[in-house]
Amino acid sequence: MTRISLPASIDAAPEASQPLLEGVNKMLGSVPNLFRLTANSPAALEGYLGLNGALAKGALDPQTRERIALAVAQLNGCDYCLSAHTYLGKNIAKLDDAEIAANRNGTSSDQKADAAVRFAVALVKNRGQVSEGDVSAAKLAGYSEAELVEIVAHVALNTLTNYLNEAFDTPIDFPVVNASAA
Repeated sequence: MTRISLPASIDAAPEASQPLLEGVNKMLGSVPNLFRLTANSPAALEGYLGLNGALAKGALDPQTRERIALAVAQLNGCDYCLSAHTYLGKNIAKLDDAEIAANRNGTSSDQKADAAVRFAVALVKNRGQVSEGDVSAAKLAGYSEAELVEIVAHVALNTLTNYLNEAFDTPIDFPVVNASAA
């Protein structure tokens, strides 16, 4: 059971969140619990959706974005996000089970993506205080400075959702994946 209210419908959410949730519903065909929980704060929901939407237009491909989300969720122990991103990784980004397992373990079978995932892992483990070697390795793999900034932004965005879900015990509405079963 969630620790704060989870609006049962779009109409039950705060008025300022309702159009944002309608947009989520239109885009996804449903409103996952993460969005319903975040709707308690229209400002937080707007901020999350804004950053998520902006990053979706960035230079990183959807597969790399999902790989980063999986690695971050695993490190942060967020079963909700692991469940959601395993589902999205398989069904939207078309990652196979072996790749998802590698991502959860902080690597990738794709050489360039491996550098992004490892950089994301270093960011989480070191709370942003990565080394020059961490940055150089990502650059040597072919990531531009813009892409490096986007990797940091994706780590921050995913950490936000990990913390929301863990702090408030968001009920998982995807096929369940547990961080402890990496």
